[in-house]
Amino acid sequence: MSDLKAVLHRYLQASREALLWKLEGLDERDLRLPRTPTGTNLLGLVKHMANVEAGYFCATFGRACPAPEELVPDAAFDDDPQADFYATAEEDPAGVIDLYRRVWSAADATIEELPLDAPGRVPWWPPERADVTLGQVIVHVLSDLTRHCGHADILREQADGAVGLRTEATNIPDTDWAAYVAKLEALADGS
Repeated sequence: MSDLKAVLHRYLQASREALLWKLEGLDERDLRLPRTPTGTNLLGLVKHMANVEAGYFCATFGRACPAPEELVPDAAFDDDPQADFYATAEEDPAGVIDLYRRVWSAADATIEELPLDAPGRVPWWPPERADVTLGQVIVHVLSDLTRHCGHADILREQADGAVGLRTEATNIPDTDWAAYVAKLEALADGS
């Protein structure tokens, strides 16, 4: 049987890379542009995940995180509950991506250095659920990240039509998409 921690870590890394490839080749406007009624945007998803990984893999286990001054401070959420879901005018795409890579390096160190049953405490969770293990945290973050990768898939398709799991292997069939969409519209319309 494969080492569970290595398997979880591999899926975490693959999802990180999938999220970042959704930003490749787009200009800054497309990266920042909200594409949903709730303002979801590609660069904001990356900034959010940098903050998520910093909180769960660093703060939860009492470990140092790189560039805490670049992360969204807890107090910012009092004024703006969405503070980590968009890049400010002072934050450029390259800087947000670099921050995420630095945070995931710190997260990787936590994963590599601690056993899956290492205890941690999530300070922002209710006290009755705040005590966790590294294994629980990896699963929690992986679940959050893959959800946001799905968001990024849709946002990127809206931006320029790019779809799929990876640029080199999209996992998308070669089909007549216009006919497929027309078929689904007909089904939705009851035709």
